[in-house]
Amino acid sequence: MSRRPLIAGNWKMNGLLADGVALAEGIAAKRKAQPDLACDMLICPPFPLLGAVVGAVAGSGVTVGGQDCHGKTAGAHTGDTSPALLKDVGCSAVILGHSERRTDHGETDAQVKAKAVAAHAAGLLAIVCIGETLAQRDAGQTIEVNKSQLKGSLPEGANAVNTVIAYEPVWAIGTGRVATPEQAQEVHAAIRAELAVLIGEAEAMKMRILYGGSMKPENAAQLIALPDVDGGLIGGAALKVDDFWAIACNCA
Repeated sequence: MSRRPLIAGNWKMNGLLADGVALAEGIAAKRKAQPDLACDMLICPPFPLLGAVVGAVAGSGVTVGGQDCHGKTAGAHTGDTSPALLKDVGCSAVILGHSERRTDHGETDAQVKAKAVAAHAAGLLAIVCIGETLAQRDAGQTIEVNKSQLKGSLPEGANAVNTVIAYEPVWAIGTGRVATPEQAQEVHAAIRAELAVLIGEAEAMKMRILYGGSMKPENAAQLIALPDVDGGLIGGAALKVDDFWAIACNCA
């Protein structure tokens, strides 16, 4: 089954206003020049840049997302952002359960699931992240950990339209290390098999699963060509127009 690849850029806590606008405009210009590109492109800047970035990519076909959201639509939650507000300022998606959120902020599967429910209610695409640490991989727990996180984080009603899964081996994020194609495919295939159990085989075959561990221009083609890899959640390479574009151009 053909799944349209998604190339999503997670800018993390990088860039000031001028940097973000210039980066967004550069990506948008390339996308406008090649409207038949065979993938969807999404960029997720820091929260204060969202409005400016939405304006910078308007009409280009590049969409914008948040890096997190709260599980409620409003209330006394200082420092948090509601999915309804993300939608209102022009976002179409939100990253949830990134390993840095799980590690730095102690987010649990249950919290990620609640956020995904709220994101769906607001009309946002939920990009649900899962992945094992180096210690878990070395202990032979890779498949078990990813299946457990997926089961605990995936909300009821999740389908191929409102949800994307991002597999991010924690040991390969920002380290320059990357899973071998064989390692990536093994985990992606296991994730899809578990999705079949959770949401049915037909829907599992349509849901996109992104690779999120140091994808860059040099390895993108090999990874994206794998049977169960449907694009990438890009970190460092998303901060350079030419690198991010080069990754997108590897989508057949």
